[in-house]
Amino acid sequence: MGSSSDVPALRRGLEVLRVLAARPGPVAAGVIAQALELPRSTTYHLLAELTAAGFVTHLPEEKRYGLGVAAFELGSAYLRHDPLERLAGPLLRRLVDRVGRNAHLGVLHGNESLYLIKERPSQPQTLVTDVGVRLPAQLTASGRAMLAHLPAAQVRALFPSAESFVLRTDRGPRTLPGLRRALAAERRLGWAVEDGHVTTGFASVACPVFDHNGRPRAAISVTFRHPCDGETPCGRTWPDLAEQVRHTADELTRRIRGRSHATGEDCQA
Repeated sequence: MGSSSDVPALRRGLEVLRVLAARPGPVAAGVIAQALELPRSTTYHLLAELTAAGFVTHLPEEKRYGLGVAAFELGSAYLRHDPLERLAGPLLRRLVDRVGRNAHLGVLHGNESLYLIKERPSQPQTLVTDVGVRLPAQLTASGRAMLAHLPAAQVRALFPSAESFVLRTDRGPRTLPGLRRALAAERRLGWAVEDGHVTTGFASVACPVFDHNGRPRAAISVTFRHPCDGETPCGRTWPDLAEQVRHTADELTRRIRGRSHATGEDCQA
């Protein structure tokens, strides 16, 4: 077994990998040394060890270093063992116990919301949102909670034409400008709301979960019965319920070591 003196070297090695992962391409050793405030000799030693282990690739002609095959294999293994659903399950269960409503974990799949988990209260109501179901992202609260934190160009790419805006009821954004207005308003609000956009007589509140780059990784939503007459939503935003959903989303962001989009700080407390 290694000694405790090996731990600082391990930490520095991991920091080198993080620097390389954050760059768009291979970088020189001097750039890494400067980013980590390390002596060049220490940096070269760490790079040599990481290269020998396959986590770093040395490009001698360019005098640069990039991530190696072992790093790719590790990332691929993470995808196979993706902990998102396992970490989210208990949190959703506690959210349902607190609010007495159906709760979901959803992710973006193209321009659709894909539901990964559904937790029901003791007296559940039948919903169209179930595990494996895909719905137009611009209609769902969970979809818009994630879309609101994507670059404008990416949103435009997901909804390139009028045919992209599929409706289920008479409510919901029908054009890209309309969607952008809704996303801007909900980004300021801090959570997304849909009222009869997916199923008449039901409403949802959702908050995003962020990854380590501060990008939306998923969304947690709560859905409940809410009759609202007329073709337009009633304008309610349910801030008390949204606070409960946001608390759960923030906790999941911390559990996956994500970065809060609002603060730019790591959620690792």
